[in-house]
Amino acid sequence: MFSLTAAAAESDESRRVLIRDIATIEGVRENALIGYGVVVGLKRTGDSQQTKFTNQTLANEMQRLGVQIPATSIQVRNIAAVMVTASLAPFSRPGTTMDVTVSSIGDAKSLEGGILLLTALHAADGQVYAEAQGPLTLGGYTFGGGGNAKEVNHVTVGRVPGGGVVERDASIDLAQLKVLSFALREPDFTAARDVAGAINTKFGKQVASPMDSRRVQIDVAQAGASSMPELISEVQNLTISIHPAAKVVMNERTGTIVMGGDVKLSAVSVLHGDLTVEVSTTFSVSQPAPFSKNGNTEVVPQTEVRANEAPARSLQLKAGASVEELINGLHTMGATARDIVAILQAIKAAGGLQAELEVL
Repeated sequence: MFSLTAAAAESDESRRVLIRDIATIEGVRENALIGYGVVVGLKRTGDSQQTKFTNQTLANEMQRLGVQIPATSIQVRNIAAVMVTASLAPFSRPGTTMDVTVSSIGDAKSLEGGILLLTALHAADGQVYAEAQGPLTLGGYTFGGGGNAKEVNHVTVGRVPGGGVVERDASIDLAQLKVLSFALREPDFTAARDVAGAINTKFGKQVASPMDSRRVQIDVAQAGASSMPELISEVQNLTISIHPAAKVVMNERTGTIVMGGDVKLSAVSVLHGDLTVEVSTTFSVSQPAPFSKNGNTEVVPQTEVRANEAPARSLQLKAGASVEELINGLHTMGATARDIVAILQAIKAAGGLQAELEVL
């Protein structure tokens, strides 16, 4: 059965939100980092000999430390090749620490108890922006052997809290900006207009203007703020009234319907019924008459077809009815989760649902 979450009627004041919650500063964002490294110190749960690049990486690391060993002669199970990922936060300066995620790329059984060796983290431009090293923490464990093994959560992915250190400054200089742009997380012309209006009201003059459904531009010189951080703080703490979009999201697998905004229906009538067709086959043995000279014993199939059609159940809704009333009516009719999804799609196709319908 579906669970239903409906947006109840709210006052205009309760729909007021801070600009910081619906918009971001254009150009101020996180940057993805990635690196290749080796985890050591495992208890014979590392990569096997079939993972050639792990042994090659270990041989290269040993060569950098002055130890010459051929990669083909290495036979260890205490190391694992991993990919290291992290997010470089905005305005991160050299020396800033961050968490990194370590994921096995070979056939290691577990990274439990391992230590990540010094790994360079690259950005999309190929430059090194951070380095990572340290002991791993896992949210699971594994024990046992052979067919008697138990594993809890994922033991081939771990984290190194504070293990990444920023080495290159990638932040932007806010003092050099002539124009400050705010980007709405959800494009909406009305929201962009209201954001610009709230900013102009705050400064008492025309300093902001909506450029499209997502971007609001502010003239820094016209705003006259003493500093860029102060200007950003003043803008982010302004409030506007939001207008939720009329949208219905359905998840057939989990049986959940979530409605956004004031979703309404046109006058609609739903006719729902079930038709069941059952085909069964039985076998009987046919024998010749007693004392007959000719005839064979045969197995004769007998097929029977039965059709049962349940009476159609109808539901009528007046114009302006909500989706909640529709769902309650469909539950009364005995509609299943799959039925409700199909019925809502049919109503949308017929133009009876005045909202966007999204099926996950």
